[in-house]
Amino acid sequence: MFNLFLAVSPEIFIINATFILLIHGVVFSTSKKYDYPPLVSNVGWLGLLSVLITLLLLAAGAPLLTIAHFFWNHFFRRDNFTYFCQIFLLLSTAGTISMCFDFFEQERFDAFEFIVLILLSTRSMLFMISAYDSIAMYLAIELQSLCFYVIAASKRKSEFSTEAGSKYLILGAFSSGILLFGCSMIYGSTGATHFDQLAKILTGYEITGARSSGIYMGILFIAVGFLFKITAVPFHMWAPDIYEGSPTPVTAFLSIAPKISISANISRVSIYGSYGATLQQIFFFCSIASMILGALAAMAQTKVKRLLAYSSIGHVGYIRTGLSCGTIEGIQSLLIGIFIYALMTIDAFAIVLALRQTRVKYIADLGALAKTNPILAITFSITMFSYAGIPPLAGFCSKFYLFFAALGCGAYFLAPVGVVTSVIGRFYYIRLAKRMFFDTPRTWILYEPMDRDKSLLLAMTSSFITSFFPYPSPLFSVTHQMALSLYL
Repeated sequence: MFNLFLAVSPEIFIINATFILLIHGVVFSTSKKYDYPPLVSNVGWLGLLSVLITLLLLAAGAPLLTIAHFFWNHFFRRDNFTYFCQIFLLLSTAGTISMCFDFFEQERFDAFEFIVLILLSTRSMLFMISAYDSIAMYLAIELQSLCFYVIAASKRKSEFSTEAGSKYLILGAFSSGILLFGCSMIYGSTGATHFDQLAKILTGYEITGARSSGIYMGILFIAVGFLFKITAVPFHMWAPDIYEGSPTPVTAFLSIAPKISISANISRVSIYGSYGATLQQIFFFCSIASMILGALAAMAQTKVKRLLAYSSIGHVGYIRTGLSCGTIEGIQSLLIGIFIYALMTIDAFAIVLALRQTRVKYIADLGALAKTNPILAITFSITMFSYAGIPPLAGFCSKFYLFFAALGCGAYFLAPVGVVTSVIGRFYYIRLAKRMFFDTPRTWILYEPMDRDKSLLLAMTSSFITSFFPYPSPLFSVTHQMALSLYL
């Protein structure tokens, strides 16, 4: 029992830490004795510390993965796949929080609840990654979404933020209802919610008639709910407006964290549910559509955040390529793609946050950045080249593994489409570099120095992006273990 407690101690700790921070904020921010202090930075540092402690507890619990048999007949499962995905998620959350502090000061953002909601959503995503039952899966997704609706509208004085939160709430409610309807249809047809039970039922004998129709309709609805959450075409319509209207740290968090948790969960569903072939066909179509739309729609954008939103949609298509394969190599390439995408996105949004101090909003505002802040311009260019998949950067390795896995599983149409859309996407990524190095702006903007937190974050992420190509074996080994543990 003590080992069991240690195995779930990361989740227990982050839950307790979140509620303690909430009580701390409520008590002191309403205290007349302390003159109603703004606690967002204080709670932010404590929240970052809580995430790092959770990460340490998770790392310390690695030897306890041998108790995984306890979870096989319950709601959650512990294995190497769960362990490393949760580490990826916590690292992404820590990176997002660390880039927020200067934003709080510049925007005079004093809502400490923002950090509390990020921690609550992180807790939900930790449970989502290890969910091994459709009930636990839906509850975790819904808890995550409720937090996202609020933080999207957390900038109360901005009508754009309020609009983004309202749109997200309305459209997210529809997707949650569709997902729940799909789970209920599968339960009504099979009488099971546990993934192992579903696998035994669906592979034990042939299901025909109405039960078969109910199962396949349920699979379709579950796929629609998942694809909406990760902004895949044709369920992407909400992403550009909400990403643009939300505060920039929220946009960064929405671009990274849900893709890690939902991709992990849907990988488990497609494999253990034993109806992966149907899901693979759906993902095959959505992967092609996302890559094409992401490449073409981004070419017409004039705003930096909106460009990154369409870039995120395109990268969802590339990442879904790995899931469309249905092989160990496909899952491994998907995990490599998610990890590299998360690092590139943290890098890009940290730079966008630094530039928004001087109210840089449009791509045209980046003119002559290389003359006023050359280091930032070089870093941003490296990130964009990595997004485009130009060797020898990490983004090239990510796309290479994904397309190689597609060719290995016989998806001969998927890989060429990915290569063509990647080439098209290089136009708008290189256009950003051209703006920064060769264009002369109409009005010169004096860029303020970047704060230390984002500087350290950019140094770490940029170092990985540039050094992954000559030494990819650590990440390759880790993702191989994750993919194997998912199939064993």
